[in-house]
Amino acid sequence: MAKAPLDLTTGPIGRNLLLFALPILAGNIAQSLNGSVNAIWVGRFLGEAALTATANANNIMFFLIGSVFGIGMAATILIGQAMGAKDTAQARRVMGTSATFFIGLSAVIAVAGWWLSRPLLAAMGTPAASLPLAEAYLRVIFLAMPTLYAFAFLSSALRGVGDSRTPFRFLLVSVLLDILFNPLLIFGLGPFPELGIAGAAWATLIAQTLSLIGLLWYMRNKRHVLWLGRKDMALFKVDLEILKALVIKGVPMGLQMVLISLSMIMMMSMVNHYGTDTAAAYGASLQLWTYVQMPAMAIGAACSSMAAQNVGAQRWDRVRGTARSGVLFNFALTGLLILPLVLLDRYTLALFLPSGSEALDVARHLNHIAIWSFLFFGVSFVISGVVRSTGAVIPPLLILAASLWGVRVPFAELMQDRLGADAVWWSFPVSSLCAMLLSLAYYRWGGWRRARMLPSHREEVAASPAEVPAQPPSPVADHDPDPVAGR
Repeated sequence: MAKAPLDLTTGPIGRNLLLFALPILAGNIAQSLNGSVNAIWVGRFLGEAALTATANANNIMFFLIGSVFGIGMAATILIGQAMGAKDTAQARRVMGTSATFFIGLSAVIAVAGWWLSRPLLAAMGTPAASLPLAEAYLRVIFLAMPTLYAFAFLSSALRGVGDSRTPFRFLLVSVLLDILFNPLLIFGLGPFPELGIAGAAWATLIAQTLSLIGLLWYMRNKRHVLWLGRKDMALFKVDLEILKALVIKGVPMGLQMVLISLSMIMMMSMVNHYGTDTAAAYGASLQLWTYVQMPAMAIGAACSSMAAQNVGAQRWDRVRGTARSGVLFNFALTGLLILPLVLLDRYTLALFLPSGSEALDVARHLNHIAIWSFLFFGVSFVISGVVRSTGAVIPPLLILAASLWGVRVPFAELMQDRLGADAVWWSFPVSSLCAMLLSLAYYRWGGWRRARMLPSHREEVAASPAEVPAQPPSPVADHDPDPVAGR
């Protein structure tokens, strides 16, 4: 038998949260480094056209993966609530329905994408010189979608039962294999065929497939509580109530990623008006900010899983403790990253700019203004992770929309006559501070504790009293057991 899943409803909150978040953080860093290494192989050895091709194709891939981010998070919360309530049967039902959904969706995307690759790239305005290369790359990426989706889903499910280490281990295997296969398949070294830019995509497909097979074998060999074998085929039948919860609760969480992406595109368009040096400075800063926001994202994801288990166990004191610890860890870890990036920014920003570039001083200036905003951003991300553990997904979406499209974009647009490009840089801390205050206000006074992912047990009994067996109370109560946060 496998070792029992980590019970996040007991033990030291701060210690468990940190140990749970660190593998998620390490995985995010590994994926980013993998992307950087792949870009070096393609850009330096296949040329600028090839690098542009992968950049355009990867935009489509990231959009497709991001579009199901919310549904994966919804599955994590449902599984976490069920495990917190000691209802492993419900966790396995969620696992079956979610697996069927992800497998079916990824198969449709793979088939459609194979035929629609060129039209999609052309619609994006991919340069003519890069279009054939991008199509060859993207077609293989679409073939990899089923394994990419399956691995992302299994990682989310395992985090729901309190296991973030296993997904990280197999993600690391995938990253290392991807780095290994890239030069072998691009250049045709040894017995491997020379595939050019398509080889980079095949490296991703092979690495992800081997890692997925390894993860499935691990779950089967350990008789993991979420492993569904041949005798469990009935659980793959779609439960419409669970599917409804996955979509209704997952789509708003996925829309948050869309709002962030669109706002960054809008900010980039504003920056472009100030010329090449300013745009290059902003691009260099974005490279650093990618890593600065990783601790908050990892802690927020960990808070969501930990809070979901405690919501299922009706341990509202530990839900509050999770929020407090998450905010403190955000300030500590994000602050530890920001401080050296400010003190040593002349050297860190220079990594992404040509020697002697005039953009360096611009980058240092904007970095000093905007980088601190990620402390506020982190608080919002942590609080959102906690409140959505009950199923309250709309208010965090509205808060994000208000801070980005009600504050950041208008502030940057309207204040440029007075502040010039500084209006863009100051829009980051101003909007992030607003998001943090709104998130804390909703956490303190909002009705998120009354939200539900699924109908309560009493509602199920009323609907079908003869078919529902006796079971523990609903993972999320119908009443507000803790009407005042922090009481």
